[in-house]
Amino acid sequence: MLKTDRLTKRFGDKLAVDGLTLEVESGEVFGFLGPNGAGKTTTIRMLAALIGPSEGSAWISGLKLGDHDDAIRSRVGVLTESPGLYDRLGVARNLEFFAALYDVQDIPGQVEKYLRMLGLWEKRDDPAGTLSKGMRQKLAIARALLHEPEVLFLDEPTSALDPEAARLVREFLTTLKQEGRTIFLCTHNLDEADRLCDRIAIFNTRLLALDTPTALRRKLYGRTVVFHLAGSDGRFAETLEPFDFVHSVQTMDNKLVVTLEAPETQNPILVRALVQAGAEVQFVGEVRRTLEDVYLQLVERGEAGSDSGKTSR
Repeated sequence: MLKTDRLTKRFGDKLAVDGLTLEVESGEVFGFLGPNGAGKTTTIRMLAALIGPSEGSAWISGLKLGDHDDAIRSRVGVLTESPGLYDRLGVARNLEFFAALYDVQDIPGQVEKYLRMLGLWEKRDDPAGTLSKGMRQKLAIARALLHEPEVLFLDEPTSALDPEAARLVREFLTTLKQEGRTIFLCTHNLDEADRLCDRIAIFNTRLLALDTPTALRRKLYGRTVVFHLAGSDGRFAETLEPFDFVHSVQTMDNKLVVTLEAPETQNPILVRALVQAGAEVQFVGEVRRTLEDVYLQLVERGEAGSDSGKTSR
């Protein structure tokens, strides 16, 4: 659906995007995460055929960037961080105007379809400038979808929204995901990305890592299991250390913190060993690293990940 090969963009002496190579599959929600100034918006502008690359290539739905830009623009939808609506025009009139630009065949039908889907039908005659931030953002999403694009680029879709408005937008994105839309999502909301995205790229001018959120956590931190015991005894840690699959063991109060590869199969072995050593195992839990932990570590390292490019979902 979307592919880049060493895609690069320079603005004078400033390198904004450095040799980006990746693939996004049809129906995938792909997260593109990075700090301010990382080049995320520049990447979207290139992929949407709004600006040209300095080097490299990209294809959208099999169409090559630079050779078929008009066709690419007709097949993608873009939501920028600032909605850019006509405030004095009514809600429906805004959509009708943009639908005409996209040569939408059934303009009234498409306008009604998305206004109803987004809960804005009752506001259809209200000037866009009178809407709340959340409603304006939903209207901007409707505008990006009017021509039924094959790929939807979303740049900070919940930025500056209050929690209720952000939730409404996320719920609609979940609906689009269930419909099988291909979505390229830039966001600073890491919890949002963790819940919505099939795969995530961590990007800071160049690609630092690319994989599923779960796989990124495991690659950086392994899997950490906590064995809660009735009492503390240094011998219990020594009991677990000889196992080849145990990467590390720490004793913390009445707990053993153990790094493993596959807790589902290895936990029972360790529990049996602890019980045989005289430990009373009260319960076992796994520490779940957040996507924020992964993001901060990768950005701070600034090292290109070894998984750049296409990975399994």
